[in-house]
Amino acid sequence: MAKGFRPKNQNQMGMMGQLQKLQEQLQQAQDQLATETVSYSAGGGAVKVVVTGDQRVQSLTIDPEVLKDGDVEMLQDLIMAAFNGALDASRSLAAERLGPLSGGLPF
Repeated sequence: MAKGFRPKNQNQMGMMGQLQKLQEQLQQAQDQLATETVSYSAGGGAVKVVVTGDQRVQSLTIDPEVLKDGDVEMLQDLIMAAFNGALDASRSLAAERLGPLSGGLPF
């Protein structure tokens, strides 16, 4: 508890305990998200991005066949699509894992 803070009644102490437990659960969920991955492919698998649940890029794979055409703009579009798709999937995973915890806030 913060220095000098003294709960006035048992209800406040119970709420502080709930908040501490929720904080621990939230930290556990965030730690787990850092180990989970999602992937997204663009261009029929020509570009694939793997991102962790805490939105860190783990890998980027580009099929060498895409490079043969020399179409840089198309490759850039595929990379952006793959990254945006992977980030959206990562955010959805985080919302799925963290959503139930945020619903338990007592305020």
